[in-house]
Amino acid sequence: MNLQSDDFALFALERRFAQDASQIDARWKDLQRQAHPDRFVAEGGAAQRLAMQWSVRINEAHQRLKDPVKRAALLCELGGHPIAAHTNTAMPAAFLMQQMQWREALEEADSLEAVEDLHDEVLAFHKAQLVQLEQHIDVAHDLAQAAQVVRGLMFVEKFLLDLQLAFERYE
Repeated sequence: MNLQSDDFALFALERRFAQDASQIDARWKDLQRQAHPDRFVAEGGAAQRLAMQWSVRINEAHQRLKDPVKRAALLCELGGHPIAAHTNTAMPAAFLMQQMQWREALEEADSLEAVEDLHDEVLAFHKAQLVQLEQHIDVAHDLAQAAQVVRGLMFVEKFLLDLQLAFERYE
């Protein structure tokens, strides 16, 4: 294992968006077994510290690989199209209008049913965007467009968290 390997190489996965979640989880368990600090007790403190670094690295890679948006962001970055979400916030006008409409609908939601309907709509949009990511990354190899979709999905996921908070008002 090499600490400098990208997440896909570390997990012995092909660099593509579509991944089998069970394969990611199985590989994570296998890597954690190999790098667990308890396996290195007899080798001393330095070996245990290195094993701990590996364990952290493996966990971080697992988190990125199992989350489709983080995985797409990683693929974009590895392909020379970093997301740069803090500095590149330009979004298409239609997307911004959709965001405003959803925010207004959330503010006006006066029942659990209204929040559920909005949640279903946003979730359907999110799923459709994930399909677009697979198309852009795995089929068209258009990482610039994929990066734009990822930036949009980051906004959508934040809004989904806001919807979760709205659900809590009705519990």
